[in-house]
Amino acid sequence: MKLSISRGKLVLLLILAVLLAAGFGGYRTFGGSNARPAWKLAKVESGPLTAVVSATGTLNPVVSVQVGSQVSGQVVETHVDFNSEVKAGQLIARIDPENFQHRVRQGEADLDAARAAVAVGQAEAIRARVNLDEARRDFDRKKLLVEKNFISPAERDKARSALDASHALLQVAQAQERNSAALVRQREAQLAQARVDLSRTAIRSPVDGVVVKRSIEPGQTVAASLQAPELFVIARNLADMQVEAAIDEADIGRVRVGQKTTFTVDAFPGRTFEGAVRQVRKAALVVSNVVTYTVVISAANPELTLLPGMTANVRIVTAEKDKVLKVANAALRFKPPKDEKNGGKSASGQGGGRGEPGKGAGGGRVFILDGEGKPKAVPVKTGLSDGAMTEIVGGELAEGTDVIVGGGAPAKSAAGGPPGPRLF
Repeated sequence: MKLSISRGKLVLLLILAVLLAAGFGGYRTFGGSNARPAWKLAKVESGPLTAVVSATGTLNPVVSVQVGSQVSGQVVETHVDFNSEVKAGQLIARIDPENFQHRVRQGEADLDAARAAVAVGQAEAIRARVNLDEARRDFDRKKLLVEKNFISPAERDKARSALDASHALLQVAQAQERNSAALVRQREAQLAQARVDLSRTAIRSPVDGVVVKRSIEPGQTVAASLQAPELFVIARNLADMQVEAAIDEADIGRVRVGQKTTFTVDAFPGRTFEGAVRQVRKAALVVSNVVTYTVVISAANPELTLLPGMTANVRIVTAEKDKVLKVANAALRFKPPKDEKNGGKSASGQGGGRGEPGKGAGGGRVFILDGEGKPKAVPVKTGLSDGAMTEIVGGELAEGTDVIVGGGAPAKSAAGGPPGPRLF
């Protein structure tokens, strides 16, 4: 009797266990589907908004002069080094002047020879003039004698021919004299050129500034042919720097001369430098099919902390408003999850949100929760964006309204919670 009672209890316990398992499974299957999704909400805010364009650039001196050489030769002296302060006209290097000194002496000798030739030509012209005067007097005498029939006309004709020949010789002598004078001027020009080349062996600073680059050492040979070699780079004023930033073609339309700019450099973390857009260059740069434009930004450097070549992270303020209605960009990008039981439509009964935060005025929509806790689309008109928030310039949103920025998964329930204990 006791054994039968124990078996009955055992059967009863088994039946209760099966019922409990069936009930728990049904709850997980059917009860969890009614759980509402958990939405992430954010409020519509009111406050200032600043639109910026971000880019990277390189710090450079406003005026940077490349000092080269117009003559070839071996560098025998250098008088400056990196970071040396120089004045305009200061000697900073010298090229071996020996060859150019020889050319100057050769030019001086050629000039002396040309001047001597001028003297010879002048003497020849004087002699030709004397001979011409003698031939003219002889012709006049013989002409008179022919008229008195003392000599034959043939003697007069011979005297005329001698007169003509003397006149031609005088013209030749005068032409040689002018040629010698022209040769003197040519030799003077050659001598002046040789002296200029000699003076160019002394490399001098064209401006006041600081040497930021030196490319030569004593003993190095400089070859100046079609292009002058770079020997030094001198920055005129390191207290006045500029940032040359590459701006993408999609953002260049918002950049204007005079806009406020801030930038940072890796050498001074946490420190922000200020500047302004000085120039927007119209020449496009194409690198790997990416079109950019160079924007020059002023950068005051009174403490000389900024150095040429530093990489600057630039933020150009393209628009600024003190108080606007704004919403998080995530709200404009949000799309309700699709409901498979509703023909692939979103939970709001529509195809999902559209519209990315625009750079200018544009359309979009956000989602709010209706009375049943379902997402409801609200069309809006967008304005400025700072990358995180976007201005709302039109629509039915008010300050403090909750908009959906994410979520959509069912809230924790029997279906979404941790699985229950396995009973068997």
